[in-house]
Amino acid sequence: MKVLINNELQDRQEVKVDIEDRGYQFGDGVYEVIRVYEGVPYTLDEHLARFYRSSKEIGITPHLSLEELKQKLILLIKENGLNDGGIYVQMSRGVAPRKHQYEVNLTPELVAYPVPSKRPDKEQKEGVAAITAEDLRWLRCDIKSLNLLYNIMIKQKAHESGAFEGILVRDGNITEGTSSNIFIIKDRTIYTHPAGNLILNGITRTKLLELFKSKGWAYKEQAFSKETLLQADEVFMSSTTAEVVPITSIDGKPVGNGSAGSFTVEIREAFQELIKNATAAAV
Repeated sequence: MKVLINNELQDRQEVKVDIEDRGYQFGDGVYEVIRVYEGVPYTLDEHLARFYRSSKEIGITPHLSLEELKQKLILLIKENGLNDGGIYVQMSRGVAPRKHQYEVNLTPELVAYPVPSKRPDKEQKEGVAAITAEDLRWLRCDIKSLNLLYNIMIKQKAHESGAFEGILVRDGNITEGTSSNIFIIKDRTIYTHPAGNLILNGITRTKLLELFKSKGWAYKEQAFSKETLLQADEVFMSSTTAEVVPITSIDGKPVGNGSAGSFTVEIREAFQELIKNATAAAV
């Protein structure tokens, strides 16, 4: 396997991480996961724009321009013969003696490599269970940082209870999932939490909103309560790797009739058609 380290591709077995890398010691960095279909990185420009925005927000200056990194990632996909999967991209602040403060001239450490990723067909068709949990994360959830400890804790809690996702609740309102954005449907209107510092503005989320608009489907970027979530006709989650997945039970109680809702199925199929068309156009 070839891995991108800073400005060059290396064999994975040759790659070494310094023990004083601030990403390793503090989670001081940012990341992205980009889905690859038919050898084409889907929404690569949007992911990289968010990657550079996140790095700017925490004061990391990449040593590669966005266009340079884009070309490196395309080369990485080709060199690995990656047809169906994903690319993980991470940038830490760099290597320095372990202390909380840092020198402003540190050299960022960039790494990117292929990761397995398959469309979760069974979950998309049958739906999944979710649990709810209090959202105790920091208040800059719009930054896609390496600090995912609380997300991991709740995701593990969901897993151990037989659920697929944990839905986070802050001040009585639903924010997002541990690794997804959350949508509800009530009377054919789609609701999702507005973009801002309380959620990560998912790339799939933004593409879905564009899709809703193009289809003339009613939608609102509006906060909604846990009670509203539990009374929704349909609930679904979205993410780069999961795409669109129905949520059919929450905290052990069924959503609607307990099966994938017809509108969610329509949304999922329309989104997959969007992916198919974008991929075909890029080949």
